[in-house]
Amino acid sequence: MTKRIFRTIFIVAVGVFLASALLFMTVLYDYFSTVGQNQLRAQIDLAAQGVTNEGIEYFDGLEAHNYRITWIGKDGSVLYDSVSNANDMENHFEREEVKEALAKGYGESFRYSATLTERYLYSAKRLPDGTVIRLSIAQNSMLVLTFGMLQPIIIIFAMAIILSAFLASRLSKKIVKPLNELNLDEPLENDGYDELSPLLRRIDTQQQQIRQQKEELNHKQSEFEAVTSGMAEGIILLNPKGTILSINRAASKLFGTDSFVVGEDILSVNRSLALTELLQKAEEGKHAEAVMTFDSGKYQLAASPVTANDEVIGIVVLILDVTEKEKAEQMRREFTANVSHELKTPLHTISGYAELLSNGMVKQEDITAFSKRIYTEAGRMICLVEDIIKLSHLDEGAEDMKQENTDLFVLADHVVTTLMPEAKKTGVAIELHGESAVLCGIPQLLESIVYNLCDNAIKYNRKNGSVSVTVKNEEASVVLSVVDTGIGIPEEHKERIFERFYRVDKSHSKEIGGTGLGLSIVKHAARLHQAEIELQSVVGKGTAVTVKFPKKS
Repeated sequence: MTKRIFRTIFIVAVGVFLASALLFMTVLYDYFSTVGQNQLRAQIDLAAQGVTNEGIEYFDGLEAHNYRITWIGKDGSVLYDSVSNANDMENHFEREEVKEALAKGYGESFRYSATLTERYLYSAKRLPDGTVIRLSIAQNSMLVLTFGMLQPIIIIFAMAIILSAFLASRLSKKIVKPLNELNLDEPLENDGYDELSPLLRRIDTQQQQIRQQKEELNHKQSEFEAVTSGMAEGIILLNPKGTILSINRAASKLFGTDSFVVGEDILSVNRSLALTELLQKAEEGKHAEAVMTFDSGKYQLAASPVTANDEVIGIVVLILDVTEKEKAEQMRREFTANVSHELKTPLHTISGYAELLSNGMVKQEDITAFSKRIYTEAGRMICLVEDIIKLSHLDEGAEDMKQENTDLFVLADHVVTTLMPEAKKTGVAIELHGESAVLCGIPQLLESIVYNLCDNAIKYNRKNGSVSVTVKNEEASVVLSVVDTGIGIPEEHKERIFERFYRVDKSHSKEIGGTGLGLSIVKHAARLHQAEIELQSVVGKGTAVTVKFPKKS
């Protein structure tokens, strides 16, 4: 600011000096020109009087010194000239001062030399006989006058620059000094310029607001740190650029750092690809999750963007320990796959022996009891193994299954037709209602959903009960609903009914041959289709299961 003030004052001072010098030279030059013209008038009056009285004899022995005298006839011819031979001079009738003198009695003009270094002043006066007497005097031009005074002008200019620089420096420091000495901690105690009073009052008000806000922020930060420091879950707060704003003890321990990492980029703490992709999605305003492996186990990271006015102003990263969950899930998958593959072959063998027994190839007294028992158990276990394999396949995402446009109504009609004999055997009426509804999905899984829901509705129904299957084609979704008049599901069991091997009535399930995996298959298959399942049930009155499939290409 000091330099700017100095520069401004210095430029103004030099500019004022130059302008003053130019004005002074101009006024001085005009003054001398006026004096010269007045002297020329006085001299021409004398010369006119002498020529009138004495004629051409007046010029004999006349010493004009700085003046040039020219006597011009009525026709413009030169009768006499004090400098040149009159006979060699051109006609002067068209000269400006001569024409004016002939017309008005007196005329004036000025002309510059060819080199522009001199200016000639002319005065002409008409004599009583009609002739014109003219006087002229040479005067240096302003350019020559300036060059003639160049040395003193340079000296004065140098002195003016030095003085301007000195005064500008002193004045700029004097102006800035009160500003540099302002006490911003106590703005109202300053003895500065009166013009600064509104600014100082505003600074004081803002400082009070800042102190109050700072106290509130410190209080909230203390509360936040007290809460998060005791959490088993890790939590990290980031700004939109990924800079760490806060990190609790659990997250610091997990990343092998400390609280001093606040203010650094999160990627300087951990540069894993999973974390980078997670933060990129969060920066785009999307919720993202990822599982990362650390030395202590596997952790699930959930990044949620914090938005304001449709802009991401921060990111919250929550870290959950899923090591035990992952281990249990892995063990379950391995157990399911191993049991399925190990038991499928012997179970088929048992089924074959049961068929031999049922064909009468064993002693008569042992045939009925053993064959039916073995065959029934073998069939149930085969179904169990197949369901386990199917669930294991669904857990892996069923990526080998192709999606295609499928008419759910046609598929449901096929399932209803297939289950019709079983329904009649148990005394249950099953009907299909609705309309054609095409959606993009995996036909095998869609059929499995319909089959398991209808099979359960028949198995857990009562004598002379009914099952109503409905397919609706809505604008954005296809809705499948299976309603029965069966035994119903108690309220406390509704949340767990889709878990594997979970049975509401284990004894009844065993009697009807259920594996406990049907609804679990329905849940996993629906999840692969991004479908929503709704369950409504009243004990003793029946159950209604609705599956809503979103339409997609």
